[in-house]
Amino acid sequence: MLFGSDPTPIIAAKEAENGEEIVIFSFTMAEQRRMPVEELKCKLKGSGLQTNIFVIGDSNSIDMKEGNLDDEDPVSIERRQKVKDAMLHAWNSYEKYAWGKDELQPQTKNGVDSFGGLGATLVDSLDTLFIMGLQEQFQRAREWVANSLDFNKDYDASVFETTIRVLGGLLSAFDLSGDDIFLQKAKDIADRLLPAWNTASGIPYNRINLADGHAHNPNWAGGNSTLAESGTEQLEFIVLSQRIKDPKYQQKVETAIKKINKIFPSDGLLPIYINPHNGTSSPSTITFGAMGDSFYEYLLKAWIQGNKTEAVKHYR
Repeated sequence: MLFGSDPTPIIAAKEAENGEEIVIFSFTMAEQRRMPVEELKCKLKGSGLQTNIFVIGDSNSIDMKEGNLDDEDPVSIERRQKVKDAMLHAWNSYEKYAWGKDELQPQTKNGVDSFGGLGATLVDSLDTLFIMGLQEQFQRAREWVANSLDFNKDYDASVFETTIRVLGGLLSAFDLSGDDIFLQKAKDIADRLLPAWNTASGIPYNRINLADGHAHNPNWAGGNSTLAESGTEQLEFIVLSQRIKDPKYQQKVETAIKKINKIFPSDGLLPIYINPHNGTSSPSTITFGAMGDSFYEYLLKAWIQGNKTEAVKHYR
């Protein structure tokens, strides 16, 4: 993997051992973007390397993504186009029948608000639209976010689902585009979710009213919080803290991980229910399936996100 920080083009490549992928990040001035990408592709073509080139401009956003150097490979071209066609088929139907709704029901062609009317499909698709180069579709979605996305709703939202789909989608869109509207909206929804962690133990409630901030757990959980929902919000809130340079979001959500560390069993397997008042495990199922799965997934992701340093040892 090669990195460059000089504003001039990077014209460098190194043979990868065992055919591993090389990724080259070219930090260039805005007016130089096209030239270094084309020059790099020319230099590296025929090397047999599976190489991706990202050009990152002055705003620290990814302005361009050039794909595999072997663009002339007809199979690769066809596969890429099939994926893009599938996305366009789904997206065009969503735009036509369910614009701004959380989901499209494909058989009835009705739009439904199954996540409180937060435009879940639209927000969760922003990064895909951008990465695929579907700029017209991305801009229309961006305008909807800017002008129609309103979180002031008398709705008991799932903290987990809203975090991974809405907060995560907005942060991804910001990182890719550099457009501040996405960061502003991300902070808005995060501020509405954050009171869920105001418990005696730091283990969050799993439901919160987006308008009044009242947090609670569903009746079917017997007052408990679930393992997956309590341990699968850290990545997004950590990123938000980093982007707006306010540590409170990261500090708040990591109280749950630090509390779980204190009750972590030697075999590493936790029951799916945790008492939010005292932070102890409640007798319940142990599973890698529903209500447990993503907790274990996020431990690894947060460990990697933190560069496997001492600062994130509580995830290890």
